[in-house]
Amino acid sequence: MEDVKVPIPAKPIKFIDQFRAFIRLDGKSYATENTYVYWVKQYITFNNKTHPSQLAGAEVTDFLTHLALKMNTSPNTQKTALNALMFLYNRFLKQPIDKLDFHYAKKPVRTPTVFTHLEAVDVINNLEMPYQLMAKLMYGSGLRISEALRLRVKDIDFGMGYIIVRDGKGAKDRTTLLPKSTITDLKNQIIVVAKLLDFDIHRGVGPVYMPHLLEKKYPDAGHSLAWQFVFPSESISQDPRVNVMRRHHLYSTTLQMHVKKRSKQRASIS
Repeated sequence: MEDVKVPIPAKPIKFIDQFRAFIRLDGKSYATENTYVYWVKQYITFNNKTHPSQLAGAEVTDFLTHLALKMNTSPNTQKTALNALMFLYNRFLKQPIDKLDFHYAKKPVRTPTVFTHLEAVDVINNLEMPYQLMAKLMYGSGLRISEALRLRVKDIDFGMGYIIVRDGKGAKDRTTLLPKSTITDLKNQIIVVAKLLDFDIHRGVGPVYMPHLLEKKYPDAGHSLAWQFVFPSESISQDPRVNVMRRHHLYSTTLQMHVKKRSKQRASIS
């Protein structure tokens, strides 16, 4: 459950819990939270688990240089690590770091692969379901992969012809057009979701994950069709917050794997 937030104590004592709480209060996305936590943990480990408040610019410089020279990270990865550490020091610890002189990661020299519209459509049309449908929604509606994965049945309005994107970039909701070419496949997918829900209910699987404590407000909604993910996972898993087995949505890596596989197949034929 990659987008189910890790629980934090009401009054966190551990450093990472305090850092997570601060990030959430700042209103950043959960993906950003996990990224920042990951790089701060890497930084702490690199410095022999020394508390960051006892470190400063020299240690940050050494870590960023290590990423470039020893770990061969890309410029974007190094930049992400830098952003995480600047947030840690400038915002959370309030120990501003004004100047850094680290070795920048080199941008790899390679020719980018850019698909034409016809090539992209060919890759999408040769994906298996439901990955083909997910890709069509992303391509036709401008959905990010995380937004497509988090779609729930209630977010699709066939009558008005639009999709409601919940908690998108900047933690804001928005609407986007529903491509007419996906309507039949979407209706068929919802039929699959309904059958899977019925199967799960009869074997005692817990309700779907509900955001923002809505499970307490609407205790029966988790077993309603409206709240189910349009693209549910093939297996159930334990909610990390509570001891409940649920069916979450598909993972982003699964879709990416299918797209890469089809792209390689296409390239080998061309």
